[in-house]
Amino acid sequence: MPSRFTRTVRQGVAWFSRTGFFRRVGPTIMPPLERVTAKLTGSNRPLSGYLVPSLVLHTTGAKSGMQRDTELMYCPEPSARGQRMLVTGSNFARDQHPAWTANLMATPDAAVTIKGNRIPVHAALIDDDEREAVWAFIEDQWPGYRGYERASGRTLRIFRLEPVSG
Repeated sequence: MPSRFTRTVRQGVAWFSRTGFFRRVGPTIMPPLERVTAKLTGSNRPLSGYLVPSLVLHTTGAKSGMQRDTELMYCPEPSARGQRMLVTGSNFARDQHPAWTANLMATPDAAVTIKGNRIPVHAALIDDDEREAVWAFIEDQWPGYRGYERASGRTLRIFRLEPVSG
């Protein structure tokens, strides 16, 4: 369970990230801002990682076969085998799924980088039977996050990333 301070920060970030302003400008400004910040700081930690749990997802392009890197917010999910990660294809509430979700569906073996550590993972799309419980868990961490699904007019793809042995 997040601390009171963490919940307060997340509520503010969650509110701002759901505004029409952020949904319009976020897709344009966030990726270059993440890259510039990484170069200036010499860090491979996303800028958003200073406010929210963030990772860089390394996938294989479904069409190109090339490596693709995407900075994403994630929701840590404890498990008996360590920590798993939940990532949601909200795509700033746009009406199409983000490309990285198609990449994971085509090639579920991927990797993430968290705080400079690269971890091989296997992705599993959350199925309908588990969907409501996973949304409840995500919204416990990020109140109101499901609003992206309502605003987008589509069912968001949620993936569980399970670390695998190297």
